[in-house]
Amino acid sequence: MKSFQNFFNEFDYYITPSEIIEFLYCKRFIYYMKCAGISQKEEQRYKVQKGRDIHKLREIQNKNYLRKSINSVNKVIDINLISNVFMIRGKVDEIHTLVNGELAPLDYKFAIYDEKIYSTYKNQLILYGIMIEEIYQKSVKKGFLVYCRNGSKLVEIEINEKDKKNIKNHIDEYKKVIKGYYPKGTKSKSKCLDCCYKNICIK
Repeated sequence: MKSFQNFFNEFDYYITPSEIIEFLYCKRFIYYMKCAGISQKEEQRYKVQKGRDIHKLREIQNKNYLRKSINSVNKVIDINLISNVFMIRGKVDEIHTLVNGELAPLDYKFAIYDEKIYSTYKNQLILYGIMIEEIYQKSVKKGFLVYCRNGSKLVEIEINEKDKKNIKNHIDEYKKVIKGYYPKGTKSKSKCLDCCYKNICIK
């Protein structure tokens, strides 16, 4: 499988997977960041920077490694993805061609696997899957996570059509918010404790 860069229009606004994930965590988060223009200063967060360092290291170490356990027959690494249909963009760590001809995104996480798949991780893979299908015109029915703090434990994630439809609906909601709609805040007040916008959020 060859790397492929889809057409990118620099004058259009593209949504990133991290923005959708933040939106699903709390829809007001994106309102303050995008509409009010208040930065979250994520570079100051240790795990964010550590995760980026892990990704850079894996690009070097795993360049030619094919995972037989997932029936991978080929892969490309560090690929920029674009969807001009849904106006999303992102960079995936690896895309694997499986023996049945399907494609599968694989992402490294600086985290410990605790027998639970968090929705943030799964939604990120679903977004990658949507973009991969549009670019390569091949089916994506699963993705993979590698937990770097668990001895590089590999976990398979199903990606079905219902998952893709739900994410596409959330993308539509996101677009409404960045146009100025002020959404309801999260019902889980525990999420507010570590939020960088908690002192300005209108209850």
